[in-house]
Amino acid sequence: MDSETLLARITDYASRPDPYPLYRELRETGPVVRQADGSWLVGTYYEVAALLHDPRMSADPRIRTEATVKPPFLRLDDPEHHRLRTLAMRPFGPPHSPARIDAMRGEIDRITRELLEPFEAGRRIDIVDDFAYPLPVTVICRLLGVPHEDEPLFRAWSDALVAAADVRPGENTPEIREAGDRARVEMGGYLVDLAEQRRGKPSGDLLSAFVNEPDPDLRLTQEELAETTILLFIAGHETTVNLITNGVLTLLRRPEHLDRLRREPELLPRAVEEMLRYEPPVHMRERVPLTAIEVAGTTLDRGTPVILVLASGNRDPQRFTDPDRFDPTRADNQHFGFGSGIHLCYGAPLARIEAQSALATLLPRLGTAALVQDPPPYRQNAMLRGPRHLAVQL
Repeated sequence: MDSETLLARITDYASRPDPYPLYRELRETGPVVRQADGSWLVGTYYEVAALLHDPRMSADPRIRTEATVKPPFLRLDDPEHHRLRTLAMRPFGPPHSPARIDAMRGEIDRITRELLEPFEAGRRIDIVDDFAYPLPVTVICRLLGVPHEDEPLFRAWSDALVAAADVRPGENTPEIREAGDRARVEMGGYLVDLAEQRRGKPSGDLLSAFVNEPDPDLRLTQEELAETTILLFIAGHETTVNLITNGVLTLLRRPEHLDRLRREPELLPRAVEEMLRYEPPVHMRERVPLTAIEVAGTTLDRGTPVILVLASGNRDPQRFTDPDRFDPTRADNQHFGFGSGIHLCYGAPLARIEAQSALATLLPRLGTAALVQDPPPYRQNAMLRGPRHLAVQL
């Protein structure tokens, strides 16, 4: 088929259960492939890595649109990105040492065990609704200081924000964008109001830490506080839902690996890294050249959308041996599961701990569990790809 339709075919919902043959086609067509809408696709590992680390590639959507609203810092470039990311990370402890998250390991294990208590033999469960979604939402709400009774508010907001962030050409309708904008305003307003209630009354949570920062030069404005806490919520749970669900699906399809991990739980950290490579929670990222850039003999013009297909790079045989094989003992696994470069997902440390805790506690309970439906129904989003439901018969 015409290579110019690759993005449309990849983002077609019919491809959601298995986009990997299309990623193989992308890599075999060329490192850089022009699309009918004028955008470029890049799906080979080394080219994706180079562009993720190239300061001439912008994450800011305002480069190619008429938008004037400042995006969250995940979509900003340095130096503003670095400033806001540094302020957002301050409550977590010293650089490269997320002390607050490490201290939550015991709490995460406890929440995991509580969620799994109703999982009895013979019962049918939904891994997403009964486990993979409530675990990270509960954890991130505890970190932020959101009251337990208000946690249900965040599901509708989160779903609307994720739908509006998709890269599907022509399908991000005005209604979807408006719903996303409305959810962003409502969620941001709620979090700022909650934070303001803690001004002058430190309570140990992140919202309290942000509004009670003693150094005026290190305080977030209200707008920055809203965007940062929204991003923290999305980064702290959205990728984790997909990581856990994709991981369980992968293991139920390969019972020999599930049995081995049950016998050798010390392999779980490496297995989680392989899940991030093999079935990553984030499949694509969009960038825009600030100037003309040459990649593999092709010139990417300034302002032209470039879709970096991270999940394709994760299966590139030029980088990974036998890349279509799931290997929970794989070494040298520098995947794009959380991106790379300055915009590396800052929820990654939390997601890793949650996934390891979730699988360590869940695997012994799966026993001879069977998938009720394979492939399961997937969510609409092609960029943040994962099952919407994963029914399992225990």
